[in-house]
Amino acid sequence: MGKMISFPRTGGGTAQGYLAEAKDAKAPGVVVIQEWWGLQGQIKSVCDRLAEAGFHALAPDLFGGKVVPYHDSAAANAAMGALDFKAATDQAVRGAVQFLKSRGGKVGLTGFCMGGAVTVIGAVHIPELSAAVCFYGLPPESVAAAKDVRVPFQGHFASDDDWVTPAAAADFEKKLKAAGKTFEIFRYEGHHAFMNSDRKEVYEAKAAKLAWERCVAFFKRYLA
Repeated sequence: MGKMISFPRTGGGTAQGYLAEAKDAKAPGVVVIQEWWGLQGQIKSVCDRLAEAGFHALAPDLFGGKVVPYHDSAAANAAMGALDFKAATDQAVRGAVQFLKSRGGKVGLTGFCMGGAVTVIGAVHIPELSAAVCFYGLPPESVAAAKDVRVPFQGHFASDDDWVTPAAAADFEKKLKAAGKTFEIFRYEGHHAFMNSDRKEVYEAKAAKLAWERCVAFFKRYLA
């Protein structure tokens, strides 16, 4: 089990986050970005699982302590709408990356839904990153474009997703390929948020297991 900590933001001040530590003090790190529900227990459990897999994992709290109940999509949308994605990436997310990197290992970035979009932004704008794994989230191209991704990238998308549609995922993949990026894109039968085991109406156990195995293997390859 991890714990809540404070860590420096890049522009001054501190941010809060949930840290789960690997047994090896100099293990590589992974920064984990929340869905639009806030720093839910499920996101903390992702950090715990990554720690068990051999990574220090830190999930910055981008909503400043606000956690939205899973049924309240309107409140979640409002919370996400109030977030300056690029500023959050530059300040809190990059600060989390630097915090883990200071321990001596390489650092990756992953995120889900809203956090997937932040992951792409980070893959473009955070120079300390070594790899990125995105789950069903993409930002506007004007904020972070596929051609500008700087690190090895892995993406996971669902076949039945009206948030990041199959067409949007295919377009992003096409642009990664055209730009000669190092990447893997995977698609799964299922709905948006199929990784979230706390949301039984969308969780797909088989897809989630396979996607998790691919994510961990990717990070072990590029963060070693």
